[in-house]
Amino acid sequence: MSEIVQKNKKFDLIIWGSTGYTGKLVCEYIFKKYKRTNLKWALGGRNELKIKRLISSLDLKDIPYLIADINNKNSLFEMTKMTRTICSTVGPYAKYGTFLVEACIKSKTNYCDITGETHWIKEIIDKYHTKALKNKVKIIHACGFDSIPSDLGVFYAQNKIKENTGKYASKISMRVVSMKGGVSGGTVHSFLNILEESKKDKSVRKIINNPHSLNPRVDHISRDERDLNKIIYDKTSKRWISPFIMASINTRIVRRSNYLMDFKYGETFIYNEALVIGKSILSKVLGYFRLIPVYLIIKMKNSAFKSLLNLFLPKPGQGPSEKRRKSGYFKFRFYVFDNKLKAIASVSGIGCPGYGSTSKMLAESSVCLALDKLSNQNGVMTPSTAFGNALINRLEKNAELKFNIKYL
Repeated sequence: MSEIVQKNKKFDLIIWGSTGYTGKLVCEYIFKKYKRTNLKWALGGRNELKIKRLISSLDLKDIPYLIADINNKNSLFEMTKMTRTICSTVGPYAKYGTFLVEACIKSKTNYCDITGETHWIKEIIDKYHTKALKNKVKIIHACGFDSIPSDLGVFYAQNKIKENTGKYASKISMRVVSMKGGVSGGTVHSFLNILEESKKDKSVRKIINNPHSLNPRVDHISRDERDLNKIIYDKTSKRWISPFIMASINTRIVRRSNYLMDFKYGETFIYNEALVIGKSILSKVLGYFRLIPVYLIIKMKNSAFKSLLNLFLPKPGQGPSEKRRKSGYFKFRFYVFDNKLKAIASVSGIGCPGYGSTSKMLAESSVCLALDKLSNQNGVMTPSTAFGNALINRLEKNAELKFNIKYL
């Protein structure tokens, strides 16, 4: 983005969807963390009454706000042209995100979000990557629990192993060793929307199931890149492991990072993810019981069952209580190979992964995008290729994330 365009921007950052569940958390975090800084930020949304209520409830009386219509391209353009960065929390993004990305590229405004909708990211890449390159704009998806710990965890581990051995790892296996947290209505309905679209459209299913769907140049698929679909014994972690529901987006983001870096980790670099469930056979049995609800949701066709399910699921705008958000945590372990196991890296965070921690990750991503000096690379990017060490430093300093590595 040229300096002339930058100087014409009134704001550094606008939080779009500020009155939603995650949006409120992001606004609250930025207000507390950056109120004594020079960050010029504003709230953005479609409902003025809700924004005024938010301002009152969080005491944001000095924070300006803008109203726009998510279905009106001109309205979105008028908003995006006023800021250097848009941070979007409005999902499902496949329904509500495309016009906003288009407006950002047109107005030469950087953009970040927390989408985990692989098929929509693929659509944005196909439609807008070249345009974003031309306008020198960064479009960065997956800036939350999916997929910052995975993407930056691999980036961190690869850089450390390169420093230690002189070359990058040929394979990294990530294992979720511990995690506690609730879900919001927005995430639930985004997940259900993905299922609905994949059932209606075979091409969506194909994109979701392709390990390299976000990379246009990769045809060969290794056996170790296929998403795990059953419970198996993992010789590396010496534990039983099961499918990790977020692997279908995290692994694609990591592979796109490698692609965007001209295959710096190697064209045959292997990355996979799984959830550790325990050592004993009983752990394996209990693991299957935990998978039953997910299986039923994926396979559900009966409208009566869907209606019954909706009675128990959180609605959009609803989510975990403050107590549950603060009591949550996560820890990822990265087994780093080069012919044999060379190191074990870890990424851990305090706060409910999907909301307490995600809101901090997204907030720091948006501030990093708005204020920090980043690489000149543009287009539809990933967290590691857009932010790199600048975001790792912010997350460790401000957002209670820790990155570590142990060499073997």
